[in-house]
Amino acid sequence: MSDLVTGEAVPLELRLAKLPSRALALVLDGILLAAVGLGLLLLFTQVVPDVDVALASAMLIAGAVFVLVVIPTTIETLTRGKSVGKAAFGLRVVRDDGGPIRFRHALVRALAGVFADFLVTLGVGAVVCSLLNSRDKRIGDLLAGTVVVRERIPATTAPPPAVDPRLAAWAPTLELSRLPDQLAMAARTLLARAPQLAPEARDRLTTQLASEVASVVSPPPPPGTPPWAYLAAVLAERRRRDSLRFAPREGAGDGHVAAAAPEPRPASPHGDEQAERPRHDQGFAPPS
Repeated sequence: MSDLVTGEAVPLELRLAKLPSRALALVLDGILLAAVGLGLLLLFTQVVPDVDVALASAMLIAGAVFVLVVIPTTIETLTRGKSVGKAAFGLRVVRDDGGPIRFRHALVRALAGVFADFLVTLGVGAVVCSLLNSRDKRIGDLLAGTVVVRERIPATTAPPPAVDPRLAAWAPTLELSRLPDQLAMAARTLLARAPQLAPEARDRLTTQLASEVASVVSPPPPPGTPPWAYLAAVLAERRRRDSLRFAPREGAGDGHVAAAAPEPRPASPHGDEQAERPRHDQGFAPPS
């Protein structure tokens, strides 16, 4: 999972593209660009068959720049980070803060690809840099301040937890500024995998993680709140505030914002019976 964080400290749940998928996308892009280059070469030989060597060399250089720099830069700029190969494999180039790239980002990546990543180093520079970088960046990504991510999330990804109605009045009062992104991601991962865990391990892990979250989040939950419900409420409230912060302000000209629809009650990882009756024997005691 990606550790991309926006300038407003909102974590983006994006999966970083790994070297194999990027290599496959590059091969497809290379085949298409080679076909375009071959077509231009045939066109030049037919249109201007009798030119001097200097003019022919200049035309070849111009054609190479057009194929290797102009075309990739234009495509990635217009598609906001997608080439044909990246679109085929569900990849996209984004800025380090998760935003869409612009012309300068695409141009720097294309120029670095020609002079540093692929042609001059025969691809060794891109491979070595990607293997040594924790976010699988090639030289062009380092210079442009970009990263390649996967857009296609597996269908088995569990939906984010929602606020339990019993905690709906308490959740908006939470102070979440001290909650680290890594801890929030760990809590969400645990809730998504809870149905797959053994009951003993599930209770132990949720209790431990709820205690860690409660040490940095205030106020404490109502007495008798199960650990899984506490984690679900904290994560859902965090997500709700982020969505309200960045959602389009509909009706802003009228001086009001559309009210958010109430969220459904989450399914309990302990079953329906325990969802209706909170457990008091799990050892979860948030600090007062």
